[in-house]
Amino acid sequence: MTAVATTEATRPRIGSRLLGVIRRSPTFAVGFTIVGSFAVLAILAPLIAPFGAIEAYPFEVLRSPDGKYLFGSDGNGMDVFSRVIYGAQYAFGIAVPAAILMLLIGVPFGLYAGYVGGLTDEILLRIMDVVRSFPSIVLALAVVAATGQSVVNVVLVIGLLDSPIFARIVRSEVLALRSSPFVEAAVAAGNPTWRILFVHLLPNAIRGATALIAVRMAWAVRISATLAFIGVGIQPPTPEWGAMIRQGAEYIISGEWWVATFPGLALVGVVLGFNLLGDGLQDLLDPKRRTAAR
Repeated sequence: MTAVATTEATRPRIGSRLLGVIRRSPTFAVGFTIVGSFAVLAILAPLIAPFGAIEAYPFEVLRSPDGKYLFGSDGNGMDVFSRVIYGAQYAFGIAVPAAILMLLIGVPFGLYAGYVGGLTDEILLRIMDVVRSFPSIVLALAVVAATGQSVVNVVLVIGLLDSPIFARIVRSEVLALRSSPFVEAAVAAGNPTWRILFVHLLPNAIRGATALIAVRMAWAVRISATLAFIGVGIQPPTPEWGAMIRQGAEYIISGEWWVATFPGLALVGVVLGFNLLGDGLQDLLDPKRRTAAR
């Protein structure tokens, strides 16, 4: 009886918290719904998709949308609807690892540079400036073309290119925090540098980077699709949305619009969802911005 009562009492609390989040940031709620929907598609793709990701039927080439092929078929006789669903796996399979890599590289750099300061800080800043001085798409294109067209290489390139952004954000937070009383107390207590950085400073300096993760995940999806579209990223027949748009672009003139349109809409939807989610996170994590917006 006690366990049941506790569960029943917990449900209204969870519901009230969700309503509170929606009221504080409707943008976050919309973004979370969009991204969550695509995440469910990615996870349940084998159960939802009526055909395999690369299952081709030569006698069903360029079939227009109907009851059997909801989004039509492409030039190889593959079901576009199934490939769009499986494409969500590659979108998250690139965006999530790339975001983790950005954090793993950028956050320690920013923590150390901001805390140590001096010449070390200046050298690390210049390294970050060099990486960010090149146009992202051009540098990504060059590196992927040189290292190989695979999902792993695309993730590595995107993660490396975006890590300086997180490093700068964390560094600016650490610069404001390193003279705080709690840091001085940690130093006086004899804590080693690594403990000061990751136990005392990191939890207080990570807020800005956390709010930016979703936005940079949108950038990762967009860049990977761009690389695939121009032919240096993930290659067909892999169901990656950028590669699918590239394949379908040649058919638009002849009237087979669905081959490129539905992957394009999926790409726009995921990118929009991540951007809304990131904007909503900034509202939730930054009370000043939320108050100013009102």
